[in-house]
Amino acid sequence: MITIVSGLPRSGTSLMMQMLQAGGMTVLCDEKRPADEHNPRGYLELQKVRSLEKDNSWMPDAEGKVVKVVSLLLYHLPAGFEYRVIFMRRDLDEILRSQERMLEGLNQPGGPMRETMKQHFAKHLDSLAEWVTRQPHVKIIDCPYADLVVSPDSTARTVVDFLGVDLDIEKMIETVDPALYRQRNER
Repeated sequence: MITIVSGLPRSGTSLMMQMLQAGGMTVLCDEKRPADEHNPRGYLELQKVRSLEKDNSWMPDAEGKVVKVVSLLLYHLPAGFEYRVIFMRRDLDEILRSQERMLEGLNQPGGPMRETMKQHFAKHLDSLAEWVTRQPHVKIIDCPYADLVVSPDSTARTVVDFLGVDLDIEKMIETVDPALYRQRNER
């Protein structure tokens, strides 16, 4: 089995990776993307994932581990493995504000208009949900980011049950810092 943490960019994937690592899972990452002000605890990414469509020869290295795969690349997971996907869900407006803030901080130009990106993301999420139903080797659980921050104990237990592995739930919970939930919608 390969554990995948996925979602749209800025949806909380790094936090889930940190939780799983703290709980005792081995994380497949290369630390080539260092921590920064937008993600002060690090990204826990593997650069090879970006080329998943062209080269998945490294996938056997992920067996028994957890690796982060952005949602657009899930379609390219090779057959022959069982995947458990923890899919981070976050309000699209929060994601887009977070992405805009990060791009501003990096002095990079913004992307398309926010409403255009919101529609693109919504369409992608619908297509992905439909695709997953046709993948018998992929089991997926949705993990709402806002719920995770508010109730990390419940989320950690749900994730551990889904994965069917023995992890240190208390250490997973300790990883969550509500102060890092920025760009949140007013409730």
